[in-house]
Amino acid sequence: MSPKNFENIAFQHPTALVYGQVTIEEGSSLWAYSVIRSEINEVRIGKYTNIQDFVMIHVGDKTPVVIGDYCSIAHRAVIHGASIGNNCLIGIGAIIMDGCQIGDNSIISAGAYLPAKTIIPKNSIVSGNPASITKERNNYVANRFNAMMYYTNAQHYAKGEYRAWSDPQVQQLARATLAKLLDERTRIT
Repeated sequence: MSPKNFENIAFQHPTALVYGQVTIEEGSSLWAYSVIRSEINEVRIGKYTNIQDFVMIHVGDKTPVVIGDYCSIAHRAVIHGASIGNNCLIGIGAIIMDGCQIGDNSIISAGAYLPAKTIIPKNSIVSGNPASITKERNNYVANRFNAMMYYTNAQHYAKGEYRAWSDPQVQQLARATLAKLLDERTRIT
């Protein structure tokens, strides 16, 4: 199903399926075989967030899904009725259950399982099954950089260009973007 009100997203793969009350902000992307279902409550995805291949997003009975700006939801992750802050990276195969709240600038490691109602403060690195905080670190630069590079890739995919990351101009853009983010970090911390 192709959404009707997502004209500002950067890229939607033809196999991405979206059902129900779903809002996706500008610059975000839906990759191959991602599924978003919202039969009750709602799903809100912020700006410049990428929903990668085979991700499943589904609301809980009592909890919506809210994903912030500049997030990367990696391949095969499951987000079920949870809230994710800005500048977060949800690793490959991670599962985040109903009522979980993930703070800004956090990383949920590949394969992590967060049981219902888990609260993760900002600037955390989380791993395990069940998951726990393994480190505290502001991941703003790495996570936002990843999301911005996915945005660039999405722009290229929308034009049928599938090798953007090997393009010298994109590599130059990546270096400039990283330098800008590092400068921002020194001014905001």
